[in-house]
Amino acid sequence: MKNLSSFDFLFPSPRKLGQHICYHYYANIIKKWVSTLGLDITQYGTHSLRRTKASLIYAKTKNLRAIELLLGHSKLQSTIEYLGVEIEDALSISESTKT
Repeated sequence: MKNLSSFDFLFPSPRKLGQHICYHYYANIIKKWVSTLGLDITQYGTHSLRRTKASLIYAKTKNLRAIELLLGHSKLQSTIEYLGVEIEDALSISESTKT
């Protein structure tokens, strides 16, 4: 495996050398995957995949700070609202998590 730099992209553009794929290209990939699986394309999209990953991480680790960083949120409250976590649960987990 080659050494990656900050200029390497996980999903490089097939048309623009040294660039990442655009949002619309990514959205079309998701639509094709969902369609191929025979699922309802109105129920799945780029955002639902992002939120699902964050929800799975929360369910496994209960680490709100890590999710906050991964999602790029500037406030823990935004992450709590995004995940739909109960505030009491979120605060007790946050207080017990080392930052």
